[in-house]
Formats: sequence, C-alpha cells, structure tokens
Amino acid sequence: MEKHEGLHKNKKEIFINNFIGGISWGLGATVGLAVVLTTLGIIIKNVNLVPFVGSFVADVIKFVLSKNPELLR
Repeated sequence: MEKHEGLHKNKKEIFINNFIGGISWGLGATVGLAVVLTTLGIIIKNVNLVPFVGSFVADVIKFVLSKNPELLR
C-alpha cells in the first residue's frame, strides 16, 4: 500500500504541480527556440547567405508574377 499513497493527492496540489510544470515547459521551449534561432542567425550572417537567399526569393517572385500578372492588382 505504500507505493499507492502518492495517488491520493488533493486536486489543488495536482493543479499547482501541473500548472508549474506547464509554465516550466513553456519557458524552456521559448528559451530553447530563442537559442536555436539566434545560433542560426549568427551562422547565416557569417556565411553571407542572406544576399543569395534574397536574390533567389526575388527571382521566384518575378517568375510567379510573369506567369500570373493579375496578382499585382
């Protein structure tokens, strides 16, 4: 019976534990995403991919607009 004693917690304690766990998970996900995006930004900045990506996107837009000129309206 000793291992089942933890199952009889009151609802307030369960709510508080889950609420704190959810806030911790959300904060960890936010900080982790910020670190990953910052790292990717620094890598892209140092590799000079931004001009290449920008010209690629511009070429794609020109192609799409040449095939569908009604999109300019």
